Amino acid sequence: MSARQSIRILRSTAAARSVIRSAASKRAFTALAVAATRPAVAASTAAPIRPIVQQRGLKSINFGGTEEVVHERGDWPREKLLDYFKNDTLALIGYGSQGYGQGLNLRDNGINVIIGVRKDGASWKAAIEDGWVPGKNLFDVDTAIQKGTIVMNLLSDAAQSETWPHIKPLLTKGKTLYFSHGFSPVFKDLTKVETPKDIDVILVAPKGSGRTVRSLFKEGRGINSSYAVWQDVTGKAEEKAIALAVAVGSGYIYKTTFEKEVRSDLYGERGCLMGGIHGMFLAQYEVLRERGHSPSEAFNETVEEATQSLYPLIGKYGMDYMYDACSTTARRGALDWSPKFKDALKPVFNELYDRVVDGSETKRSLEFNSQPDYRDKFEKELQEIRELEIWRVGKEVRKLRPENN
Repeated sequence: MSARQSIRILRSTAAARSVIRSAASKRAFTALAVAATRPAVAASTAAPIRPIVQQRGLKSINFGGTEEVVHERGDWPREKLLDYFKNDTLALIGYGSQGYGQGLNLRDNGINVIIGVRKDGASWKAAIEDGWVPGKNLFDVDTAIQKGTIVMNLLSDAAQSETWPHIKPLLTKGKTLYFSHGFSPVFKDLTKVETPKDIDVILVAPKGSGRTVRSLFKEGRGINSSYAVWQDVTGKAEEKAIALAVAVGSGYIYKTTFEKEVRSDLYGERGCLMGGIHGMFLAQYEVLRERGHSPSEAFNETVEEATQSLYPLIGKYGMDYMYDACSTTARRGALDWSPKFKDALKPVFNELYDRVVDGSETKRSLEFNSQPDYRDKFEKELQEIRELEIWRVGKEVRKLRPENN
């Protein structure tokens, strides 16, 4: 089925448009990830915050037969957030992808947030470009932690492990330690991140990159996030985590544990989100090329139609809608072959999950990312991907899109 064919089907009747509106309403929680580039944001030119219209309050939602409690942004309006954090200083350590997104969102929400990074390093310079001011809300790591009541450790997983012996003594009683990934405390036997016993330890994990956290916030929307409590000393750790989730730009928030968050995250990014989908793209493309199809045809049938036509519709309305929208021939083939792919892939996914649980994936990540030349090695691997025919073809195909002409 071609992209044009699916578009014709979607637009063919008023009934189809009605289905779209109905389906969109039923799936109001879904947000498409929108790519964002780093803007140079001055403190005085922060993006205006759109008014929040609360549609419903906190309640239990039935997710496919399982009841879960969901917290929404509307449960924590900006005025409530400002009052809740009026006596706090949020010290955000690290200014990578998540530090950038969460930090700017906190600042735009009016929360007292400061950044802690190595002085005059790349992150320090990037923070200045985004409007953070040295001595006002940009400090070295030690100073930021000492000033903070809530310490947001958003360093990379490997960096968290490397810096922990220095950071831990600064986490004195009364502070709160915040993570956006359960990696370090869950795999403490490998990371050596043993958290102090006299502080609250919480987690807010946005379900997307820091760039998406920022772009969805600027659009007046919000990323979906999970939250968890590792240690509750004050009795207020869960409430604090929920409030912080909204403050960093979440649209709605669901509860998990540190263990489940890190397992699902490592598993997902190695599977359908990144590793698995790339492997499937390559396999399909290579078979088409080996069977005599041209590069442009192989790419369009493998990647372009998926990302430009089908995946966005699945994201908006669901797989059932996609099946219903395609031709009868495509529908029949997809339904027949889906179980075959599931049966073939499920053993691989079980192997992957076992490796996540037993720490093999953590060990591999720490060993590689702790090497002094890991950036050079990583760049070499990326260059190998760039040089694959499929992605060189993709670069040319993207130029042909009308919006790029």
